[in-house]
Amino acid sequence: MSHAAPVYPGVRMPTEAEASLALESSRLLAACIGRGESARLRLIDGETDVTVPVSAIHMLVDILNQMAQGNAVSLVPIHAELTTQQAADLLNVSRPFLVKQLEGGAIPFYKVGRHRRVRFSDLMAYREGLDQQTADAADELAAQAQELGLGY
Repeated sequence: MSHAAPVYPGVRMPTEAEASLALESSRLLAACIGRGESARLRLIDGETDVTVPVSAIHMLVDILNQMAQGNAVSLVPIHAELTTQQAADLLNVSRPFLVKQLEGGAIPFYKVGRHRRVRFSDLMAYREGLDQQTADAADELAAQAQELGLGY
C-alpha cells in the first residue's frame, strides 16, 4: 500500500523545468554564500537591489535543493501551532497514532476548545528523539553483530 503525500491548498509540485532551474540556481547561489553577514541580490527584471541576511540565502539554497529533487516546499514558522492532522502528516503517521502519542505524554499539546494543537518545535523535538533512538538501536545491533562475528 503506497502512502500518498498529503496535498495542501496552494502547494504544487515543481515541474521538470522548474526542478532543473532550481538545481542550477542553488549551485550558483551556494557559491556566493560566505562573504559576510548579508549579500545583495540583483533582480534582472528591474534595477532593484535587495539586501538579505546570509541566513535567508542559506534557506533559499535549501528550498532550491528540495525543488531540484522534485519536492514541494512549505515554510513553517518554528512557533507555528499545528492541528493533529497537520502534525501527523509532518511525521508521516496516522492521525490516530499521533493522538495516542499526545495522550500518552510523548508530545506536548494543548487544547483550543476541544481541539488539540501541537507546537511545531515540540513536534520536531519528538522527531529528533525518535531519530536518536533509531540511531542508538542501529549502533547497538552493529555492535552485537560484531561481537557475534557476523561480518557486519
